[in-house]
Amino acid sequence: MESQIVELLAAGAKANQTDPYRQGNLICLPPDGSLVVSGDIHGHARNLQRIISYADLEARPERHLIIHEIIHGGPQDGDGGCLSYKALFEAVELKLRYPDKVHILLGNHDTAFITGSEVLREGRRMNKAFTEALKAEFGQDWPQVQQAIRQFLLSQPLAARTANRIWISHSLPSDRMMGRFDIEVLSRPLQEADLQRDGPAYVLTWGRHTSQEGRRRLAEKLGVDLFVVGHQPQPDGWLAIEPDMLVLASDHNHGCLLELDLSASYDLASLVSGIILLSSID
Repeated sequence: MESQIVELLAAGAKANQTDPYRQGNLICLPPDGSLVVSGDIHGHARNLQRIISYADLEARPERHLIIHEIIHGGPQDGDGGCLSYKALFEAVELKLRYPDKVHILLGNHDTAFITGSEVLREGRRMNKAFTEALKAEFGQDWPQVQQAIRQFLLSQPLAARTANRIWISHSLPSDRMMGRFDIEVLSRPLQEADLQRDGPAYVLTWGRHTSQEGRRRLAEKLGVDLFVVGHQPQPDGWLAIEPDMLVLASDHNHGCLLELDLSASYDLASLVSGIILLSSID
Protein backbone atom coordinates (compact mmCIF):
# COMPACT_ATOMS: atom_id res chain seq x y z
CA MET A 1 0.00 0.00 0.00
CA GLU A 2 2.82 2.40 0.88
CA SER A 3 4.38 2.09 -2.59
CA GLN A 4 1.04 2.78 -4.27
CA ILE A 5 0.52 5.94 -2.19
CA VAL A 6 4.05 7.16 -2.92
CA GLU A 7 3.50 6.56 -6.63
CA LEU A 8 0.14 8.36 -6.48
CA LEU A 9 1.67 11.40 -4.82
CA ALA A 10 4.62 11.48 -7.23
CA ALA A 11 2.24 11.33 -10.19
CA GLY A 12 0.17 14.11 -8.60
CA ALA A 13 3.25 16.28 -8.14
CA LYS A 14 4.16 15.81 -11.79
CA ALA A 15 0.58 16.70 -12.81
CA ASN A 16 0.84 19.89 -10.74
CA GLN A 17 4.12 20.84 -12.38
CA THR A 18 2.91 20.12 -15.91
CA ASP A 19 -0.55 21.68 -15.58
CA PRO A 20 -1.14 23.27 -19.01
CA TYR A 21 -2.57 26.41 -17.39
CA ARG A 22 0.39 26.87 -15.08
CA GLN A 23 2.85 29.69 -15.69
CA GLY A 24 5.54 29.60 -13.04
CA ASN A 25 3.64 29.32 -9.76
CA LEU A 26 0.45 30.86 -11.15
CA ILE A 27 -2.55 29.16 -12.77
CA CYS A 28 -3.75 31.42 -15.61
CA LEU A 29 -7.31 30.41 -16.48
CA PRO A 30 -8.90 30.87 -19.92
CA PRO A 31 -11.46 33.55 -20.87
CA ASP A 32 -14.30 31.07 -21.22
CA GLY A 33 -15.89 28.20 -19.33
CA SER A 34 -16.76 28.13 -15.63
CA LEU A 35 -14.89 27.84 -12.37
CA VAL A 36 -15.74 26.35 -8.98
CA VAL A 37 -13.67 27.58 -6.03
CA SER A 38 -13.55 26.09 -2.53
CA GLY A 39 -12.54 27.64 0.75
CA ASP A 40 -10.36 25.84 3.29
CA ILE A 41 -11.26 22.14 3.52
CA HIS A 42 -9.19 20.98 6.52
CA GLY A 43 -9.99 17.31 6.16
CA HIS A 44 -13.77 17.75 5.88
CA ALA A 45 -14.33 14.71 3.67
CA ARG A 46 -18.07 15.21 3.25
CA ASN A 47 -17.67 18.78 2.04
CA LEU A 48 -14.89 17.75 -0.33
CA GLN A 49 -17.27 15.18 -1.79
CA ARG A 50 -19.96 17.86 -2.15
CA ILE A 51 -17.54 20.17 -3.94
CA ILE A 52 -16.49 17.41 -6.33
CA SER A 53 -20.12 16.45 -6.91
CA TYR A 54 -21.13 20.03 -7.66
CA ALA A 55 -18.21 20.58 -10.03
CA ASP A 56 -19.27 17.45 -11.98
CA LEU A 57 -16.17 17.63 -14.17
CA GLU A 58 -17.11 14.56 -16.18
CA ALA A 59 -20.29 16.19 -17.45
CA ARG A 60 -18.86 19.72 -17.53
CA PRO A 61 -15.62 19.57 -19.55
CA GLU A 62 -15.46 23.38 -19.77
CA ARG A 63 -15.32 23.72 -15.97
CA HIS A 64 -12.27 24.20 -13.74
CA LEU A 65 -12.05 23.44 -10.02
CA ILE A 66 -9.78 25.13 -7.47
CA ILE A 67 -9.32 23.61 -4.01
CA HIS A 68 -6.87 24.41 -1.22
CA GLU A 69 -5.92 23.84 2.41
CA ILE A 70 -6.94 20.19 2.42
CA ILE A 71 -4.91 18.91 5.38
CA HIS A 72 -5.15 19.34 9.17
CA GLY A 73 -8.61 18.79 10.58
CA GLY A 74 -11.56 16.48 10.14
CA PRO A 75 -11.73 12.83 11.26
CA GLN A 76 -9.34 11.38 13.84
CA ASP A 77 -8.21 7.85 14.51
CA GLY A 78 -8.73 6.21 17.90
CA ASP A 79 -5.64 7.87 19.32
CA GLY A 80 -6.46 11.37 18.11
CA GLY A 81 -4.33 11.16 14.98
CA CYS A 82 -5.32 13.46 12.13
CA LEU A 83 -6.65 11.51 9.14
CA SER A 84 -6.85 14.45 6.75
CA TYR A 85 -4.24 12.83 4.50
CA LYS A 86 -7.08 10.64 3.24
CA ALA A 87 -8.82 13.74 1.84
CA LEU A 88 -5.50 14.81 0.32
CA PHE A 89 -5.12 11.45 -1.42
CA GLU A 90 -8.65 11.80 -2.81
CA ALA A 91 -7.81 15.26 -4.15
CA VAL A 92 -4.64 13.92 -5.79
CA GLU A 93 -6.65 11.16 -7.48
CA LEU A 94 -9.04 13.81 -8.77
CA LYS A 95 -6.14 15.86 -10.11
CA LEU A 96 -4.89 12.82 -12.00
CA ARG A 97 -8.32 12.15 -13.49
CA TYR A 98 -8.69 15.76 -14.63
CA PRO A 99 -5.13 17.13 -14.82
CA ASP A 100 -6.06 20.22 -16.82
CA LYS A 101 -9.21 21.05 -14.84
CA VAL A 102 -8.30 20.54 -11.17
CA HIS A 103 -5.90 23.04 -9.59
CA ILE A 104 -4.77 22.59 -5.97
CA LEU A 105 -3.25 25.71 -4.41
CA LEU A 106 -0.72 25.99 -1.58
CA GLY A 107 -2.06 26.87 1.87
CA ASN A 108 -0.41 27.86 5.13
CA HIS A 109 -0.88 24.43 6.72
CA ASP A 110 0.90 22.99 3.67
CA THR A 111 3.85 25.30 4.27
CA ALA A 112 3.94 24.26 7.93
CA PHE A 113 4.02 20.59 6.95
CA ILE A 114 6.73 21.11 4.33
CA THR A 115 8.99 23.05 6.68
CA GLY A 116 8.25 20.90 9.73
CA SER A 117 7.06 23.85 11.78
CA GLU A 118 4.25 23.13 14.22
CA VAL A 119 0.87 24.76 13.69
CA LEU A 120 -2.09 24.84 16.09
CA ARG A 121 -5.72 24.39 15.08
CA GLU A 122 -8.46 24.31 17.68
CA GLY A 123 -5.77 23.80 20.33
CA ARG A 124 -4.21 20.75 18.62
CA ARG A 125 -0.67 20.41 17.32
CA MET A 126 -1.62 19.44 13.81
CA ASN A 127 1.69 18.21 12.40
CA LYS A 128 2.14 15.95 15.41
CA ALA A 129 -1.42 14.58 15.09
CA PHE A 130 -0.96 14.13 11.33
CA THR A 131 2.38 12.32 11.74
CA GLU A 132 1.04 10.03 14.46
CA ALA A 133 -1.79 8.94 12.15
CA LEU A 134 0.69 8.26 9.34
CA LYS A 135 2.78 6.12 11.70
CA ALA A 136 -0.30 4.17 12.80
CA GLU A 137 -1.45 3.44 9.24
CA PHE A 138 1.84 2.92 7.38
CA GLY A 139 4.05 1.49 10.12
CA GLN A 140 7.75 1.50 9.33
CA ASP A 141 7.04 2.92 5.86
CA TRP A 142 5.55 6.17 7.19
CA PRO A 143 8.67 8.31 6.47
CA GLN A 144 8.43 7.51 2.76
CA VAL A 145 4.77 8.52 2.71
CA GLN A 146 5.54 11.67 4.69
CA GLN A 147 8.26 12.67 2.24
CA ALA A 148 5.99 11.99 -0.76
CA ILE A 149 3.32 14.21 0.82
CA ARG A 150 5.91 16.97 1.32
CA GLN A 151 6.98 16.77 -2.31
CA PHE A 152 3.40 16.89 -3.53
CA LEU A 153 2.57 19.92 -1.38
CA LEU A 154 5.73 21.68 -2.55
CA SER A 155 4.67 21.13 -6.18
CA GLN A 156 1.44 23.09 -5.75
CA PRO A 157 1.02 26.49 -7.42
CA LEU A 158 0.62 29.57 -5.26
CA ALA A 159 -2.40 31.21 -6.85
CA ALA A 160 -4.72 31.45 -9.84
CA ARG A 161 -5.74 34.42 -11.95
CA THR A 162 -8.70 34.54 -14.30
CA ALA A 163 -8.87 36.41 -17.59
CA ASN A 164 -11.72 38.45 -16.07
CA ARG A 165 -9.32 39.83 -13.44
CA ILE A 166 -10.08 37.74 -10.37
CA TRP A 167 -7.25 36.55 -8.13
CA ILE A 168 -7.61 33.33 -6.11
CA SER A 169 -5.11 32.34 -3.42
CA HIS A 170 -5.20 30.90 0.07
CA SER A 171 -4.55 34.31 1.57
CA LEU A 172 -2.94 37.70 0.88
CA PRO A 173 0.10 39.35 2.46
CA SER A 174 -0.73 41.43 5.51
CA ASP A 175 0.08 45.13 5.37
CA ARG A 176 2.98 44.61 7.77
CA MET A 177 4.54 41.94 5.54
CA MET A 178 3.61 43.34 2.13
CA GLY A 179 7.16 44.57 1.54
CA ARG A 180 8.45 41.00 1.88
CA PHE A 181 6.15 39.66 -0.83
CA ASP A 182 8.47 39.37 -3.82
CA ILE A 183 6.16 39.07 -6.81
CA GLU A 184 8.95 37.27 -8.68
CA VAL A 185 8.10 34.14 -6.68
CA LEU A 186 5.15 33.72 -9.03
CA SER A 187 7.40 33.25 -12.05
CA ARG A 188 10.37 31.22 -10.76
CA PRO A 189 10.77 27.73 -9.28
CA LEU A 190 9.50 27.52 -5.71
CA GLN A 191 12.17 26.81 -3.10
CA GLU A 192 11.66 25.58 0.45
CA ALA A 193 13.27 28.81 1.65
CA ASP A 194 10.30 30.68 0.14
CA LEU A 195 8.08 28.88 2.67
CA GLN A 196 10.13 29.79 5.72
CA ARG A 197 8.96 32.66 7.93
CA ASP A 198 9.23 35.97 6.03
CA GLY A 199 9.70 34.17 2.70
CA PRO A 200 7.35 35.26 -0.11
CA ALA A 201 5.28 32.05 -0.18
CA TYR A 202 4.96 32.17 3.61
CA VAL A 203 3.87 35.81 3.45
CA LEU A 204 1.26 35.01 0.79
CA THR A 205 -0.26 32.01 2.58
CA TRP A 206 -0.20 33.24 6.20
CA GLY A 207 -1.39 36.84 5.84
CA ARG A 208 -4.56 38.19 7.43
CA HIS A 209 -6.36 41.53 7.56
CA THR A 210 -4.91 43.19 4.49
CA SER A 211 -6.25 46.75 4.37
CA GLN A 212 -8.22 48.19 1.47
CA GLU A 213 -5.22 50.33 0.49
CA GLY A 214 -2.94 47.31 0.71
CA ARG A 215 -5.27 45.32 -1.53
CA ARG A 216 -5.49 48.23 -3.99
CA ARG A 217 -1.71 48.36 -4.36
CA LEU A 218 -1.50 44.58 -4.66
CA ALA A 219 -4.28 44.52 -7.28
CA GLU A 220 -2.32 46.98 -9.40
CA LYS A 221 0.80 44.79 -9.26
CA LEU A 222 -1.12 41.61 -10.05
CA GLY A 223 -3.42 43.06 -12.73
CA VAL A 224 -6.67 42.10 -11.01
CA ASP A 225 -9.81 43.75 -9.62
CA LEU A 226 -11.11 41.20 -7.10
CA PHE A 227 -9.67 38.73 -4.60
CA VAL A 228 -11.07 35.35 -3.48
CA VAL A 229 -9.27 33.84 -0.48
CA GLY A 230 -9.68 31.51 2.47
CA HIS A 231 -7.54 31.26 5.63
CA GLN A 232 -9.66 33.60 7.79
CA PRO A 233 -12.20 31.48 9.74
CA GLN A 234 -15.79 32.24 8.69
CA PRO A 235 -18.54 30.77 10.92
CA ASP A 236 -21.16 31.68 8.30
CA GLY A 237 -19.13 30.22 5.43
CA TRP A 238 -18.20 33.47 3.71
CA LEU A 239 -17.51 37.16 4.19
CA ALA A 240 -17.55 39.98 1.64
CA ILE A 241 -15.03 42.72 2.41
CA GLU A 242 -15.75 45.90 0.49
CA PRO A 243 -14.94 46.72 -2.16
CA ASP A 244 -12.92 43.83 -3.56
CA MET A 245 -12.47 40.67 -1.47
CA LEU A 246 -14.49 37.54 -0.76
CA VAL A 247 -13.41 35.10 1.97
CA LEU A 248 -14.65 31.50 1.73
CA ALA A 249 -14.69 28.57 4.16
CA SER A 250 -15.54 24.97 3.26
CA ASP A 251 -14.53 23.16 6.45
CA HIS A 252 -17.74 23.07 8.49
CA ASN A 253 -21.51 22.61 8.21
CA HIS A 254 -22.08 26.20 7.08
CA GLY A 255 -19.32 26.00 4.46
CA CYS A 256 -19.76 27.11 0.89
CA LEU A 257 -18.22 27.19 -2.58
CA LEU A 258 -18.16 29.81 -5.30
CA GLU A 259 -19.11 29.36 -8.95
CA LEU A 260 -17.88 31.82 -11.58
CA ASP A 261 -18.44 32.37 -15.28
CA LEU A 262 -14.95 32.91 -16.70
CA SER A 263 -16.31 35.09 -19.50
CA ALA A 264 -18.41 37.43 -17.32
CA SER A 265 -17.60 40.75 -15.67
CA TYR A 266 -17.78 40.90 -11.87
CA ASP A 267 -17.93 43.30 -8.99
CA LEU A 268 -18.08 42.16 -5.36
CA ALA A 269 -21.90 41.97 -5.31
CA SER A 270 -22.08 39.78 -8.40
CA LEU A 271 -19.28 37.65 -7.02
CA VAL A 272 -21.33 37.02 -3.87
CA SER A 273 -24.29 35.93 -6.00
CA GLY A 274 -22.25 32.89 -7.05
CA ILE A 275 -21.96 31.48 -3.52
CA ILE A 276 -23.46 27.99 -3.04
CA LEU A 277 -24.02 26.51 0.43
CA LEU A 278 -22.46 23.07 0.63
CA SER A 279 -25.31 21.80 2.79
CA SER A 280 -27.60 22.27 -0.23
CA ILE A 281 -25.62 19.72 -2.27
CA ASP A 282 -26.60 16.06 -1.99
